[in-house]
Amino acid sequence: MIEGIGIDVVDIKRFADSLERTPNLKERLFTPAEAALPISSLAARFAAKEALAKALNTNKGLPWHDAEVINLESGKPAFLFRGVIADLIDSASVHLSLSHDAGIASAVVMIERN
Repeated sequence: MIEGIGIDVVDIKRFADSLERTPNLKERLFTPAEAALPISSLAARFAAKEALAKALNTNKGLPWHDAEVINLESGKPAFLFRGVIADLIDSASVHLSLSHDAGIASAVVMIERN
């Protein structure tokens, strides 16, 4: 059964400007492994975290580092959950799709429980 769906779209240039303008924003949003990636990948990962929050449909603020976007050996993106978010996800399956093209990064998240 689908429990939640979230989508988010990020303007890559605007996101890059925000990171430049706001000291420590990159460190607050991303794990060290994520922070080392190019700006288009960072924007897509930010979109993924926003889409996850929408899919979870919780009124609580969620810790950004508790949902790390990784790539499986196949290249497919996936989440690595920790802490508060791991507890919320529990045994659910989380599906993630990322894209970036023409200055836009996007992500779709679907949460499914058996």
